[in-house]
Amino acid sequence: MTNTTHFGYKTVPEDQKVQEVAKVFHSVASKYDVMNDLMSAGLHRAWKMFTIAQAGVRPGFKVLDIAGGTGDLAKAFARQAGRTGEVWLTDINESMLRVGRDRLLNKGLVTPTLLCDAEKLPFPDNYFDRVSVAFGLRNMTHKDQALAEMRRVLKPGGKLLVLEFSKVIAPLQKPYDLYSFSVLPWLGQKIAGDAESYRYLAESIRMHPDQETLKSMMLDAGLERVQYHNLTGGVAALHTGIKL
Repeated sequence: MTNTTHFGYKTVPEDQKVQEVAKVFHSVASKYDVMNDLMSAGLHRAWKMFTIAQAGVRPGFKVLDIAGGTGDLAKAFARQAGRTGEVWLTDINESMLRVGRDRLLNKGLVTPTLLCDAEKLPFPDNYFDRVSVAFGLRNMTHKDQALAEMRRVLKPGGKLLVLEFSKVIAPLQKPYDLYSFSVLPWLGQKIAGDAESYRYLAESIRMHPDQETLKSMMLDAGLERVQYHNLTGGVAALHTGIKL
């Protein structure tokens, strides 16, 4: 029998989820940054700045940015790692990767760019000082396998950073649900001409593991010193773990 998984609130065959997620990001790639600013009132930039600060990338570091999208983290990491460093921008979606690559080139940053699946990373063991994934883990079919791969490619002492939407605190639950399922699809239709992709976004957030569950998954993947920081009342959370 074919294994199934969730695509938002729908149940789909595992191999179909990759295709469905790809359709979403092919559709929204050109408006991705504009929509992020509108959806989060610019807060996603503060969340990413916090993640960059927590990464502590230094000159000469090797960094892997998974599901790097339009390149916000990779851009900062490339500047911090400098000419002696090595920063890879990767994504499973070609449309998003092209946007990210072009943005980096427009900033004068020439970094390796690779189309790849986070569940099957084409890198050797113990290679990177830092691995990051921002708002991409929830779209992966086998999150446990992806986390294990991220740990595998980290050097001993290296750090994984997972920035993702998470579970909001109780007082925010009702207004957040109203915003997610009414305002987000409306914005998606008006700005990107695509309400369904943003309805999927809201659903995918609800299906993603909460803060404590993701912490346990990272520990199960072999990471240590796992902790998380709630951002904006849990709308997003940054999880970090070390490979020892």
